[in-house]
Amino acid sequence: MYTLISVVIPTFQRSALLGRCLQALSRQTLHKNWFEVMVVSDGPDTTTAALVNRFKQSTDLPIEYRALPHKAGPAAARNTGWINACGKYIAFTDDDCVPDPLWLETLLKAFENGKGQAFYGKVKVPVTNPPTDYEWNTRQLEKPQFITANAACTKAALWTTGGFDERFRIAWREDSDLEFALRKEGISPRFLPEALVVHPVRPAQWGISIAEQKKALYNALLYKKHPLYYKKYIRQFVPPAYYTMAFAAVLAGLFFLLRINGIAFVFLLVWATGFTAFVLKRLRHTKHAAGHVLEMICTSACIPFSSIYWNWLGRCKFRNNCLQQG
Repeated sequence: MYTLISVVIPTFQRSALLGRCLQALSRQTLHKNWFEVMVVSDGPDTTTAALVNRFKQSTDLPIEYRALPHKAGPAAARNTGWINACGKYIAFTDDDCVPDPLWLETLLKAFENGKGQAFYGKVKVPVTNPPTDYEWNTRQLEKPQFITANAACTKAALWTTGGFDERFRIAWREDSDLEFALRKEGISPRFLPEALVVHPVRPAQWGISIAEQKKALYNALLYKKHPLYYKKYIRQFVPPAYYTMAFAAVLAGLFFLLRINGIAFVFLLVWATGFTAFVLKRLRHTKHAAGHVLEMICTSACIPFSSIYWNWLGRCKFRNNCLQQG
């Protein structure tokens, strides 16, 4: 027997989550001689190295550990993993995921039966009822899509596309970029619902939705590289309502400073109308507990400005770079 499929997991200083993921991989029904696990730390991490070493000594899980010399992002970590992997097929998941026991067996059968060169499986996101805003957003991962929580492709396909673009420095849109690169090579990823991965929602700090707007930076990069695919599959742009709220707030403040209060109140009303609608939209399917409502009110005032900032920063940052490399 020999390694047929390699699991690549990027991680960094999240040993508790990684340990749970590795426990799930140790329960795979696929014979352990047929797969390996490549854990790649996004920078030196002695705690993670020690955890992997304990698994090697105490279980029969075939596992290897590598660390990048410095933080470069999960895309770079995944590239290190698949390039050094032994398997002809590469499966991707994340350190905060829990693969189903049949996950690898299902993927391998699909590859070996010639059903395709790239697959993405089902992602299950357990949430409270009703969920928080953060849980609601994370639950959107359940929509069938090619994401690195549960995706696989041949190593040959990765060599053809060049793997992950390491300019994606956070865990956002680097998987869509790989999907679009595969499609450009005539490789259409297929949905494999039997390949299940559970993606529990991590505890989130208060106001996390403001920090999440930084992802717009990489929406801009993905759009610059693949505008047609972005419009077809992603369709995520800064909502016009964000611009309306942001400009109305700025103009209201400006006219108040100029003591032109009548016009200022008009713009203030425009902002208040958009702001109220935004808060109510976010609360429509989420918790109405006092603390959560307060968080939605406070963050809704900031999100339009943060989203616009990161989107335009991305457009400026990647404009010339993408023309050269995209």
